Amino acid sequence: MLLALACVFAPFLGRAQDQPVKEERPVKIVVLGDSLAAGYGLSADEAFPAKLDKALKAKGIAATIVNAGVSGDTASGGFDRVDWSVPPGTDAVIVELGANDMLRGIDPQITKAALGKILDRLAERHISVLLAGMKAAHNMGSDYSKAFDAIYPALASTHSLVFYPFFLDGVATDDKLNQIDGIHPTAAGVDVIVSRILPQVEALIARVRAARGS
Repeated sequence: MLLALACVFAPFLGRAQDQPVKEERPVKIVVLGDSLAAGYGLSADEAFPAKLDKALKAKGIAATIVNAGVSGDTASGGFDRVDWSVPPGTDAVIVELGANDMLRGIDPQITKAALGKILDRLAERHISVLLAGMKAAHNMGSDYSKAFDAIYPALASTHSLVFYPFFLDGVATDDKLNQIDGIHPTAAGVDVIVSRILPQVEALIARVRAARGS
């Protein structure tokens, strides 16, 4: 009896086994940032987006990272170009902006408003976001530092996003991990940034996957 059933179902079992496994579409992530994203002073494959792409692939995560970093860009500049820097088909954006605002002493309220407009625009387009925070340099003065440092936690509390409090965590002020200007990370510094931010990037990708399945 069992042999007879096996003969009956064998053709169907064979067809099921022959069905190709559907590969999940890679998550396309754009890094909208300044020189810290662009890779100032580094080769293209040493820049943050390239090293993040490599780290994700090493973990078997299907993702494509696009470098939309512009050296010298401010939060307002990022908003002005957000629509053409983040093309149709983008699943998620890592927003890494604000360092130049701080270095130029731009009013933190202007920076906060520009970043808020970027986040709102991406939300309108149903694009998931990882907001990478920045902190003021010590020489900016306590009042300015307090106002600037409050920008990112405040935005994270009012928007649905993944938050990484300080993009340069573990790298800032470390001479061994920064170029001679003391501002831009070396290739080794980028490695530290990637390793520390990776869990948040994975959470970002999980959000995209969940939205696709909903």
